[in-house]
Amino acid sequence: MVGDDIESRGGRVKRSSYNNIIANNNNRSSVYAASSTYMIEDTDSQWTSWLVPMVVVANIAVFVVVMYVNNCPDHRHTRLVGKCVARFLGRFSFEPLRENPLFGPSSSTLIKLGALEWTKVVINHQGWRLITCIWLHAGVIHLLVNMLSLVFIGIRLEQQFGFGMFSPSVHTLYATLRVGIIYLLSGFGASVLSSLFNRNNISVGASGALFGLLGAMLSELFTNWSIYTNKAAALFTLLIIIAINLAIGILPHVDNFAHIGGLVTGFLLGFVLLSRPQYGSLESQNLPAGTPFKSNYKPYQYALWLVSVVLLVVGLTVASVMLFRGENGNDHCRWCRYITCVSTSRWDCNQN
Repeated sequence: MVGDDIESRGGRVKRSSYNNIIANNNNRSSVYAASSTYMIEDTDSQWTSWLVPMVVVANIAVFVVVMYVNNCPDHRHTRLVGKCVARFLGRFSFEPLRENPLFGPSSSTLIKLGALEWTKVVINHQGWRLITCIWLHAGVIHLLVNMLSLVFIGIRLEQQFGFGMFSPSVHTLYATLRVGIIYLLSGFGASVLSSLFNRNNISVGASGALFGLLGAMLSELFTNWSIYTNKAAALFTLLIIIAINLAIGILPHVDNFAHIGGLVTGFLLGFVLLSRPQYGSLESQNLPAGTPFKSNYKPYQYALWLVSVVLLVVGLTVASVMLFRGENGNDHCRWCRYITCVSTSRWDCNQN
């Protein structure tokens, strides 16, 4: 494993050593404020969220499976880099801290189970890694921060959009499906953009999908502008949160391309999936179940929907074609490397 790199969406990780990990979720707690920044003028229907808890449980279950497969005590290299951590856990114990300070598996295990790696995706035609990498995490710390962020953002989105023209159970399902689609497609967009620009690292984590939820919250605020109170404060808070987290991405060992890919995808999906009727929605909630009513969307909402659909389809198609043709995004954008890392006197972005 010497000489290779691993890049988690919680931070790039050396395959030979995880010492240089910097979680992109540092200050991720700042995103929690986004879930309560603005309130809609009407009261949204409340229910128990089930999609986000299911995703959290699925991520935890996958991590347990990863640790089972990893089986640190059987690794011979631990004699060189140190002993397994929490050895009382048996085969679930963590790799030595010199290898992975996030308390997790080895990079070889992550690659085996679906981590994103350019060679595997393009040369070996394993496109499924663009999705599986979203469900893998580099360690307990990486998993914990991402899942807390998902709970605070995702549940708020689920509850906020539990309204509409159908029965309450259908409201819930419809709102849940929209949040789920945003989460998965944003993760896919993050993986595609990351692979286009990062060829020498592997990547795991849900951070790109989480940035997609933030982007969707931002576009949802724009498209439903007239029905919210405290608009300026909400917009300012969201922009600050996004800016801070993107700024963290210019540190070494953090995949800012995944952040940006997820953010842009989620932003466009927000216009497509999260538009609300601008008037008449309050009255609709008082109608008996199953009673039809006229949805009132403004022309600019239809325009944003159409433009966003076109940009999504064209953007993801072009990026995917470029990726599987083996093109390097850096050849088309020489300065883009500064988006994800800026060299300083303290670190060199060109070092492996």
